Amino acid sequence: MGETITFWVLAVVSVAAAFGLVFSRKAVYSALMLGVVMLSFAVLYAVQDAPFLAVVQIIVYTGAVMMLFLFVLMLVGVDSSDSLVETIRGQRFWAFVAGLGFAVLLAAGLGNVAFAGAAGLGGAVQKQGGNVPSLAELIFSRYVFAFEVTSALLITAALGAMVLAHRERSTPKATQKDLSRARFLGGHPTPLPGPGTYARHNAIDMPALLPDGTVSELSVNRVIARHDVEDSHLPDDPRLAQAIRNVAAGPKDATTPAEAESQAATRIVTAEGHVEEEGK
Repeated sequence: MGETITFWVLAVVSVAAAFGLVFSRKAVYSALMLGVVMLSFAVLYAVQDAPFLAVVQIIVYTGAVMMLFLFVLMLVGVDSSDSLVETIRGQRFWAFVAGLGFAVLLAAGLGNVAFAGAAGLGGAVQKQGGNVPSLAELIFSRYVFAFEVTSALLITAALGAMVLAHRERSTPKATQKDLSRARFLGGHPTPLPGPGTYARHNAIDMPALLPDGTVSELSVNRVIARHDVEDSHLPDDPRLAQAIRNVAAGPKDATTPAEAESQAATRIVTAEGHVEEEGK
């Protein structure tokens, strides 16, 4: 009973995914629908007491072949606009002819079906001494031509993807020496601040700026500020120089961190009001 329910549920899912594979306008969606079909087959193999086929279906086809398809799509860059452009003349006619021929072959195969009792996998597996030996005998004897043709097609697809994605380099690739030279010749030889940091330099000796443009004295290192004042090594910007002097001189009063934050918030609000007045 459970096998029958599993079959009918997965049959509906696989057929729906197959229609989505054919009628989807985006190649990526078609590849994902193909993955659903392959996973459904793997579950059906497991239900039919063929665990090796189920594992191979998941690892080889769903894992490797599907990743190859997605890799090719990402390299080539196929999108919805490319899928609607016909680059080969007469492809619809030949596709119709191929589909008609496939339908004739399918009808001929169904017409020659002889209805008999199901033999099952138990007899075939016991005859060959196991699931893996019986499968290997069929692949490398009866279906060896189809197996080799499939492998050749996969290799051709991989090579075609590399050829289509390859781009000729117009300029020589920059070496580490060239990158270092360009970095030091530019305006910022040091690393830039991280995202969200309101600062002009990523260095401990350069204080941060508040939104109103004033220097945040809380970000000035007291040791470096004291040495800068003693050595008269102050920046040219008067605001930065005055902030360093204030920090080097030490706190004039016992200002708690809460009071410092309150003062900073007051300056921010003042700056925002000033900006609004300028906007008016």
